[in-house]
Amino acid sequence: AGLLTFYLDPSKGRVWLEVPAASGERGEVGRYLYVEGLVTGLGSNPVGLDRGQLGASRLVFLRRLGNKLLVEEPNLRYRAGSEDRFERRATRESFATSVLWAGTVESELEGGAGLVDLTTFLVRDAHGVVETLQRTGQGKFKLDAARSAVDFAACHAFPDNLEFEALLTFAGEEPGAQVRETAPTPTSLTLVQHHSLVRLPDAGYRPRRFDPRAGSLAIRFADYAAPLEESIERRWIVRHRLQKVDPSAERSPVKKPIVYYLDRAIPEPVRSAVLDGVGWWAEAFEAIGFEDGFRVELLPEDAHPLDVRYNVVQWVHRSTRGWSYGGGVIDPRTGERIKGHVSLGSLRVRQDRLLFEGLAGTEQTGTGAPDDPIQLALARIRQLAAHEVGHTLGLAHNFTASTYGRASVMDYPAPLVEVTEEGGLDFSRAYAVGVGAWDLHAIRYAYGEFPPDIDEAAALEQVVREGLERGLLFLSDDDARPAGAAHPKANLWDNGADPVAQLRREMEVRRIALEHFGERNVAPGTPLALLEEVLATVYFHHRYQLTAALKVIGGMEYTYAVRGDGQPAARPVPAAVQRQGLEAVLDTLTPELLDLPERVIERVLPRPSGYTRNREMFAGATAPSFDSLGAAASAARLAIRGLLQRERAARLVDFHRRDPALPGFEEVLAALSERVFQRSREGERRAEIRRAVQGVVVDELVALAGRRQAPAAVRARAEGELERILQRLLDEPGEASAQRAHRSLLARAIRRHLERGRQETELPQPAPPAP
Repeated sequence: AGLLTFYLDPSKGRVWLEVPAASGERGEVGRYLYVEGLVTGLGSNPVGLDRGQLGASRLVFLRRLGNKLLVEEPNLRYRAGSEDRFERRATRESFATSVLWAGTVESELEGGAGLVDLTTFLVRDAHGVVETLQRTGQGKFKLDAARSAVDFAACHAFPDNLEFEALLTFAGEEPGAQVRETAPTPTSLTLVQHHSLVRLPDAGYRPRRFDPRAGSLAIRFADYAAPLEESIERRWIVRHRLQKVDPSAERSPVKKPIVYYLDRAIPEPVRSAVLDGVGWWAEAFEAIGFEDGFRVELLPEDAHPLDVRYNVVQWVHRSTRGWSYGGGVIDPRTGERIKGHVSLGSLRVRQDRLLFEGLAGTEQTGTGAPDDPIQLALARIRQLAAHEVGHTLGLAHNFTASTYGRASVMDYPAPLVEVTEEGGLDFSRAYAVGVGAWDLHAIRYAYGEFPPDIDEAAALEQVVREGLERGLLFLSDDDARPAGAAHPKANLWDNGADPVAQLRREMEVRRIALEHFGERNVAPGTPLALLEEVLATVYFHHRYQLTAALKVIGGMEYTYAVRGDGQPAARPVPAAVQRQGLEAVLDTLTPELLDLPERVIERVLPRPSGYTRNREMFAGATAPSFDSLGAAASAARLAIRGLLQRERAARLVDFHRRDPALPGFEEVLAALSERVFQRSREGERRAEIRRAVQGVVVDELVALAGRRQAPAAVRARAEGELERILQRLLDEPGEASAQRAHRSLLARAIRRHLERGRQETELPQPAPPAP
């Protein structure tokens, strides 16, 4: 007995649910939250079927129609926030619902209750494993019911929730590489699935409106009962319920604190670091007057990580490094966070240790010194733990916070490695400690409780205005992640207010690290072939700051302004800054910077027996030897592809049209060609690198000129630059045979593209349709 009563019949492998008598015209038995998830995972980051992965939070109605029990999901994307039952009914009947499962009432009990065989509800692919495997190219699988069963020892009834688990086996043919890598028998994939049925929260929670300037996550729906003068679009933020005992007091104990529990599988010293990082959030709640409003503890030994009563930070292993996630269960009606659930990938901390072993060497590993790679990796995972818990608290990424003093754990922090006066590397300020100014501000908006006599809407607007006055800029994923993103301050893994100056600093850090790179960068007894994985982190050390610097070129500054808040209009990045950025980006293409010292190349040995290639290694064409020319071309492609990115190119065209003082796309193309194709007296060693970079330029220009998604103005300019490069190649005087052969190859590639374009242009066009 619990939220509902159920009966276990292990002898027949069945679970029977006692369903109360229906009430109301629609035959409703009850309304609940339904959540499914995976107890066990595949262990592959690219596929994403992880241990502790939760599915969507669904509101479900249990309905009895005749001898059928339906589990029906109402359509909460379209609602009527009205007390008028006819208005609500019209909205409900205008949009489809989803019946997730149907069972037969096998027998009637006293009082109108009935028994339903729930087994097929539990033993089904509720999490969409088959779809995920197919979508990620891992083969066609199907659930094998004969090799699947309810786990009766993992079925529990509690007053506010029911918990069930089932072992599911999926049979497949021609399994993909990720399944072959992780499953013992790839054609037979077995996972454990969890189901939770949860009592709906009481009516004591008050939804809070979403403000695009405040940094919260949100639920979104259309309210068809909205007044005519208002939009039907409604957005409410996601947050936990947290209330003061005395709402009128500036500081007060809380009715029920937010408590997060750590997975006991997290080993030391990582466990203590995670405990510390998650605990940073206590400061944010104390700052807005919640006494003991947030705590972090170890998960009780008898608790289940997927039980909705526990907010959990879970430790997840995969075959390769991968993302960590912060999410959980929400009430889809209101946005209230019912359960916070974080998945921390266990290999991230090891990857960070590898990164610092590349920059600092391994001599200090385990010493506790400021340049100890282990201590630096632990500093990073403190931030990672705080970051993911921040998502469960309802906060979005703020990818501008690194530009005003490392102000948020909700940014992606790059390690701040500084150059000393002696020309060494200083790691003492690699990562900030604690939540930042933005985090305190965002928590204040999401959780601040105002006295009963205060207008909450006005108070929240005042919170936002104060943040704007302090320069707490907020921009999120859509402003930072796309290849064509425009705002120079919205970036992942960057540092500092000036992305161009910081790129030059990161290039100096890279130079120093490569200058000292060698056997010291792996632990004693490690095969030297494994230097390649460490070298990759150093050679591409600048890649994220390069992305940030690229955004000033054709870049635009803007905010999430709303009418009346006084924020400035969108404006292109100043011309001088764009040209400084262009120069810094082009400097990364210098053959001297792309070349690796010979002593480094000599130490990167072929893989010994028993060590296969992996995703952390350079791509190359010279196996088994290390392909240093391929590495140079890969690094060059980062900058060249960024400069020729189609949205950036289109902005350059448009911004220059509107203000001729700004650089146009022609200027960028001319500067790129001049830098890469200029005649140089460098020796053959670096001349070959220059040729590799030239090949990348031609490849990327051909790709851009032929990309139909790019505007005609961009394609035309790309094609014009190819014609100029072709003429330049033809006019270049004769040199060594390698250079002549290279020029001939590039010229043929350009001619093929131009000739193909002419043929397409000359194709007969269909006659226009008759009027």
